[in-house]
Amino acid sequence: MINPAVDELAEHTGVKQACELLGRPRGSHYRAKQPRMHGPAPQRPTPPNALTQVEQTQVLAVLTSERFCDKSVAQTWATLLDEGTYLCSMSTMHRLLRAHGAAGERRRQATHPAKKKPELLATAPGQVWSWDITKLRGPGRGIWFQLYVVLDIFSRYVLAWTVQASEDSEIAKNMLEEAMGVHGIPEAVHADRGTSMTSKPVAQLLLDLGVDRSHSRPRVSNDNPFSEAAFKTLKYAPAFPDAFGSLADARAYCAEFFNYYNHQHRHCGIGLHTPASVHHGTATQIRAQRQATLDAAHAAHPDRFGNRRPQAPKLPKAAWINQPSPEALIQTA
Repeated sequence: MINPAVDELAEHTGVKQACELLGRPRGSHYRAKQPRMHGPAPQRPTPPNALTQVEQTQVLAVLTSERFCDKSVAQTWATLLDEGTYLCSMSTMHRLLRAHGAAGERRRQATHPAKKKPELLATAPGQVWSWDITKLRGPGRGIWFQLYVVLDIFSRYVLAWTVQASEDSEIAKNMLEEAMGVHGIPEAVHADRGTSMTSKPVAQLLLDLGVDRSHSRPRVSNDNPFSEAAFKTLKYAPAFPDAFGSLADARAYCAEFFNYYNHQHRHCGIGLHTPASVHHGTATQIRAQRQATLDAAHAAHPDRFGNRRPQAPKLPKAAWINQPSPEALIQTA
């Protein structure tokens, strides 16, 4: 509809100014006047200096021969040139290979099968542990302390921790060994793929004790959610400092924090109970006491609760690392 108006105005002002006055893009105007015909694009004419069909066949035979089948085009071209043979340019070789479906990497490629997704289930304390290491900023630039933490994924109870000046597999092994001496031997221990977690001392300890080893997939932090969540609680606490003045300061802070975390912090993932309460089996009694308090409040002022009786948060029945989908559970049942 607007093209005739542009043409009419262009007789007096020119196409460019007419398009500007009417708000019509000049390219759109020209395309509308000469619409592109649908169909296959016209073929590019063969240049006069192109290789003949016989020459193309000869080049392909050389590139796919046993001598050069695993060599790159550049390697093949240079080798032939050193021997006094010039067939064509490297770009022409690439073009011929693409046309015959033989382009791409010609060397043997390394294969890395996908890591198995860890799937762990704990229905009670003491079954599955998770551990990890995080850095704590020290007193100067480039100075970091290493915080090792082991926790029970069902109760979130911190079983063992230590702050050291460096990361070392022997430190990790000793910490796990001491934790098992106090809290018993779990069925499985989960960690990420750090050097200490996959080290021989730790692996040999778990193997000797008959403990299943589980590791996160590379660069998948969600495979170790319980340790990551505990570290976030630590580092986002209001009292967490920007840096620690010494190793002793870091240890003193962590001692106070983990005492609070285990015995005072109400964790939303375990029904707002403390990790110590769930780990040592007093959470059921505490929930019953909470429910009695809520029942008494409801009896005193039922109008304040609407039509729903208040319920104390329920205790979880299981803790998962990567819970399978319902379909997968049905298939394995």
